[in-house]
Amino acid sequence: MRTDVQRFAVANLLRRPEAAEVGGFVVGFDPATTSPYINYATPVPGAEPADRDVSALIEAFRERGLKPRLEFAPDAAPAVEHALLRAGFTTEAVHEYMVCTPATLVAPAGHTVVETPVTDEDYTAIDAALSEAFDGEFPPSPESAARLRRTQEGGGAVRFVRASDGGCAGAAICSAPADGTAELAGVGTRPAHRGRGIAAAVTAALAATAFDRGTRSVWLEYSGEGSRRVYERIGFRPTGTRLYMSLEA
Repeated sequence: MRTDVQRFAVANLLRRPEAAEVGGFVVGFDPATTSPYINYATPVPGAEPADRDVSALIEAFRERGLKPRLEFAPDAAPAVEHALLRAGFTTEAVHEYMVCTPATLVAPAGHTVVETPVTDEDYTAIDAALSEAFDGEFPPSPESAARLRRTQEGGGAVRFVRASDGGCAGAAICSAPADGTAELAGVGTRPAHRGRGIAAAVTAALAATAFDRGTRSVWLEYSGEGSRRVYERIGFRPTGTRLYMSLEA
């Protein structure tokens, strides 16, 4: 399953508007944004990069004025971390990820209504709600709302719970599948609506949608013990870790 997640990471980056293979790495760039969370690289499973490969990777970022940055499951490419450390990369974070399959998925308790966005107003409301849920780390913008629509219309899925004012109380996003798995991300609830089962509802709805389309597994990362318990209740199980590394200027 660890290799499945890393193979997904490779296939997903290859879907970026500008993607390239550099040595044992795949680099994905989106010219519409300079965000390091969208423009990054990942190694192919089993990669054993030489120093010259890492130098070429760094140059691919530098020539675009971007910070060299990688996200990957280290167990799928054990030699990569040491090669990056030799080149001066440092660790940003290590996150545990969880995996759900059709056999483990459990419908959450309650009757929360989960919707699929349709209008531009829906996507704008979801974008704003997720920005608020993550304390403004990802500012809302027409470009990020458009990316949500592209996800929904490009084989992935976006689901949300509507607030009483007609906006968005909480939402989440699932990528289009690759190599039989899909990533569920951006699970967020506006502070005023927390504690009502919204995160569990949208997460379970997205996983069920992916499985209905033939996906074998769905994976996500969690941010704390509270969210871990939410995901465990609906069938996600801890499986491995993902490593985030970058090189400062």
